Amino acid sequence: MAPVSLSSAPRIPNVVSIAGVDPSGGAGILADVKAFSALGAYGCAVVAALTAQNTRAVTGIFALPPAFVREQIDTLFGDVTIAAAKVGMLGQAPVIAAVAEALAKWQPPHLVLDPVMIAKSGDALLEKQAVGALREALLPLATLLTPNLPEAGVLLQRRAPDSLKEMRLAAEALRERMTHAGSRWVYLKGGHLSAADSPDLLFDGDRMIELSAPRVATKNTHGTGCTLSAALAALLPQHADVPSAARAAKRYLSAAIAQADRLAVGGGHGPVHHFHALWRGIER
Repeated sequence: MAPVSLSSAPRIPNVVSIAGVDPSGGAGILADVKAFSALGAYGCAVVAALTAQNTRAVTGIFALPPAFVREQIDTLFGDVTIAAAKVGMLGQAPVIAAVAEALAKWQPPHLVLDPVMIAKSGDALLEKQAVGALREALLPLATLLTPNLPEAGVLLQRRAPDSLKEMRLAAEALRERMTHAGSRWVYLKGGHLSAADSPDLLFDGDRMIELSAPRVATKNTHGTGCTLSAALAALLPQHADVPSAARAAKRYLSAAIAQADRLAVGGGHGPVHHFHALWRGIER
């Protein structure tokens, strides 16, 4: 068999997560880098906040100085060609402003915005006064917005959708707020609905695509939103279009949730199994 030429092999995309650190590894930057790695992307990270957190609770949050967050982004982008960026927990309005200014300067080809507001434990991860900054400074820059239903309600300043019909209306309203030119998509996650399946909606102002998967009976769903947005960031540079990347990301997350009980991490909401497809031959 002839050796594979490295020059002809597909280029591995460099993808960055700009988010907080969850020491338990289920959410935030650690989860994002796991998802990037599992899906064939090279993971980079910019730390925007630190948390004292486990599978049961968030007991403390320490936001980094906005100028240092900006310095991390500028230093990274000044050297590494970034194919996609994912923005997660930022915590405070000044940090949001610094990240928005930096991303407006560097303009990564794909920008996935996960408007992280509440942890799986119910603890707040975004200050209330920072919601306006996220809506006004970051939302217009996003090429793909990935809110869950409560986050959609906050962004739209209305009650959270509680049916598939209301999800469609919310997706349309959110897409209208993404006014900049170019391809802009909303990926609205329906995991909070009380249904037998887990329906998501993907909308670009024209096409409304429903993505569904069976709901898995497990308490180990910590970091599902982080993992999905990271999967999208990893897959967008590797797929021909957004819908195909979204379908692949949904399949990956569904399998990671289905295999979550193979892990034993903490006594609360444990993480999903990011490496479910890679560890089959080495788990004991």
